[in-house]
Amino acid sequence: MAGPGGRMMAGGGPDQRSMDFKGSGKRLLKQLAPERGTLWVMLIAGVLSVAASVVGPKILGKATDLVFAGVVGRQIEGGTKAEAIERLRASGDSGMADMLSGVDFTPGQGIDFSAVGEVLLVVLGVYVAAGLLMLVSTRLSIKVINRTVYRMREDVQTKLARLPLSYFDKAKRGEVLSRATNDIDNISQTLQQSMGQLINSLLTIVGVLAMMFWISPLLALVALVTVPVSVFVAARIGKRSQPHFVQQWKTTGTLNAHVEEMYSGHALVKVFGRQAESAADFREQNEALYEAGFKAQFNSGVMQPVMFFVSNINYVLVAVVGGLRVASGTLSIGDVQAFIQYSRQFSMPLTQVASMANLVQSGVASAERIFELLDAEEQEPDASADKPGTSPAEGWGTADLKGKVALEGVSFRYEADKPLIEDLSLTVEPGQTVAIVGPTGAGKTTLVNLLMRFYEVTGGRITLDGADIATMSRERLRTGIGMVLQDTWLFGGTIADNIAYGATRAVTRAEIEEAARAAHADRFVRTLPEGYDTVIDDDGAGVSAGEKQLITIARAFLSDPVILVLDEATSSVDTRTEVLIQKAMARLAHGRTSFVIAHRLSTIRDADVILVMENGSIVEQGTHEQLLSSGGAYARLYAAQFAQAVAEVD
Repeated sequence: MAGPGGRMMAGGGPDQRSMDFKGSGKRLLKQLAPERGTLWVMLIAGVLSVAASVVGPKILGKATDLVFAGVVGRQIEGGTKAEAIERLRASGDSGMADMLSGVDFTPGQGIDFSAVGEVLLVVLGVYVAAGLLMLVSTRLSIKVINRTVYRMREDVQTKLARLPLSYFDKAKRGEVLSRATNDIDNISQTLQQSMGQLINSLLTIVGVLAMMFWISPLLALVALVTVPVSVFVAARIGKRSQPHFVQQWKTTGTLNAHVEEMYSGHALVKVFGRQAESAADFREQNEALYEAGFKAQFNSGVMQPVMFFVSNINYVLVAVVGGLRVASGTLSIGDVQAFIQYSRQFSMPLTQVASMANLVQSGVASAERIFELLDAEEQEPDASADKPGTSPAEGWGTADLKGKVALEGVSFRYEADKPLIEDLSLTVEPGQTVAIVGPTGAGKTTLVNLLMRFYEVTGGRITLDGADIATMSRERLRTGIGMVLQDTWLFGGTIADNIAYGATRAVTRAEIEEAARAAHADRFVRTLPEGYDTVIDDDGAGVSAGEKQLITIARAFLSDPVILVLDEATSSVDTRTEVLIQKAMARLAHGRTSFVIAHRLSTIRDADVILVMENGSIVEQGTHEQLLSSGGAYARLYAAQFAQAVAEVD
């Protein structure tokens, strides 16, 4: 959803900037910094495990040499090795002589099974040690990753608490939820599947390369011929597939937002017969997700078969050159066998690293979306003047507040070039009930949002008991204000828990029931199967809209506020219930400053002062009778909106 000035907010997914793969990748790695100590232990265990693994083929090559030497020695009779080779050369078989010159055999002696057994036991011990060390490394890797993701979730939750109301006004709820759930889960999956394996693969490449150069520098160089090809292929495919991963997760967020909206509003979708349009939108977005996902996975999936092909070329080159070296007597068969194993071990981690590219790209794309959320502009921090001894409001608890509210030349605008409220001044004495009326878009709810500091004024100031509310912490300010909105909000839990949510201290069941009686909710609650212990979900299933409103009003009663804000709070209840609530509200408002965004006529009649707002300005103020007799904006509004309501009440 476009925000002020037409800029795409973070709630709409990644904006038009190109994917910063390197920057986001580095930032994701920095999230591991608190686990530095564990990472070092994990790395040491990984290095030792890889070292044991790469030494294994070399030792195993010794066993192959012993077996081959025994086979050759048993077939050649008499003399020494030198004499046997000389006889071969004399007979004209120089090729065989060259090959056997590199074999440590004794003529007439067969396979030394004892020596072979000792070598195999050493190999077994080496591989067992490698496996145990890898187990330690893997366990530590899982520990590091889960701790890191745990902290990221906490960071996201903390960030959401610091974001201003304006962020959520402009962001789609499903998109924000997608970032906080799907993207975090994708990062977790990426790290789980790639980090340990990636480190192991890189260490294996280094270790195997060292062993290859130790055995034969020439064969090592032959094996390295294919590395530039592998790097080139990985870079090209990675660059091609990364934008598709960004689009995949952006589209995922959009689709989730659509599903969430359609599910939460499914009744309205059916009432207005919009199922077909909703399904068409879903198909369109689902198709977009399919296309983005297919392109991302296909492009990155091409990497593994290409790398496998390059690996096979490497294997053929090593086998041919290695065979020639054995024939010339430069290398033993065991060394070539070990080298071929190393060649496979060298190619395999390269292939693994390449095949993990799609995971890494997907994870970094999600990480960038998380970082966009974490980098979103926060609400202004509470002023430093709120520290002890510096604020005129310092030391106030809710008991210290009197409830005198003054607006002094207040101006506000959502968009820089579109003023909404200009130079608004108003003084409300403690205990007064102020009704705010006006057409839609006049600025009624905005005025209340400014009082609650959901938004900050762009000019002038608002004072509470003479102190600028900008110098008070939001927590202190809002603790003294009770608010009941037109849109009810309940959470999954018992009715008693929902009512007690408004209290700033531990409350008893008796206090909860007293608040319910004051809000006239007690009667219907006791008709429910479990009474106050009836469990409702966050949609308030099982109770009507009016009953949900009664619960939220009871919550406001229990909060015992100094200032009461009612934003069309009785719009969901019937006329009889409204009369009862108005009586309860009168008791609640006694001695308290009350702001009522008016919808029903009775609220307006009972108010001490009625403010009539148009285009962000107060055009009239006075009592009901005074404003009617003046024949101005209120009288016109009354005639247009409330005449029918009067007839119904009277």
